[in-house]
Amino acid sequence: MPPFNRNLFNLVAVLAVLGFLLACGCPSIRDGGERSRGKETVDKPEQGEEKPENPEPADTKAAREKDEGDFVVEHQTVTNVRYRDIDRSFRENKVLEKAADKLNRSLILPHDITLRTKDCGEINAFYNPNERSITFCYELMEYFFHLFKSDGDNDARARERMNKAMTFVFLHEVGHALIDGYELPITGNEEDAADRCSAFICIEELGDDGVEAIVAAAEGFAIESRMSRPDKRNMADEHLLQEQRFFNSLCMIYGSDPGKYADFKKNNLLPASRAVRCPSEYERMAKSWENLLKPWRKD
Repeated sequence: MPPFNRNLFNLVAVLAVLGFLLACGCPSIRDGGERSRGKETVDKPEQGEEKPENPEPADTKAAREKDEGDFVVEHQTVTNVRYRDIDRSFRENKVLEKAADKLNRSLILPHDITLRTKDCGEINAFYNPNERSITFCYELMEYFFHLFKSDGDNDARARERMNKAMTFVFLHEVGHALIDGYELPITGNEEDAADRCSAFICIEELGDDGVEAIVAAAEGFAIESRMSRPDKRNMADEHLLQEQRFFNSLCMIYGSDPGKYADFKKNNLLPASRAVRCPSEYERMAKSWENLLKPWRKD
């Protein structure tokens, strides 16, 4: 059996990416255990009846009344025998089903969003706005495994870093889905916004595990940048250059707690000229994402 497939996933690490929304104190299931795909009714106070001291904000109420969707799971038939073991692991352990359940208990959705695993014939993970689906290609997981192996990791360490990097990728694609589904106002590059959404969730909700996910992805960006020189296609791509994604990732971590991550600056991983701006950069980014997602949380 190829090393990539042997004991492939620490499922706890994979499912940890979904703890970010549960940490906000959201109810487990609305209305005592059953989800409603329709609109909730809001009782209006009778004449003379006192209004609640803390009425629900108008934007939150409007979002809640649009809760007509769910994260749903789709497993497509694997055609490449190399990925049958990982596909079997996903299905038997209900990785995506557990993910969808936790997300559905945490987020208001105006429509269904499909979580899909498959062998794509390409190294990729992507959100499709026409299908409203997030697809995770087994080729990308394999790619990260071999990328970290090329950096000198043994099989166990490569799998560990692969899992962490995929956490960042997962939340990046969720960011795209939320930007589209909620029609969030993104005035800059959406790929960069999705990176920052992933970093925000990792840092604010997953803590040290989330920071490790960002670091693993950043290390992947750095390895890729050493492997090839940017060409015209890279320059024109909607994604930032891998070197930029690397430094942006470190800036988000450092900016969240300059004292805790002082080694980033001390060891010159992050240039001082950028590091000095990272705390205010992170604060603005975190406040923006907090405000954008607040109306859609089930809290």
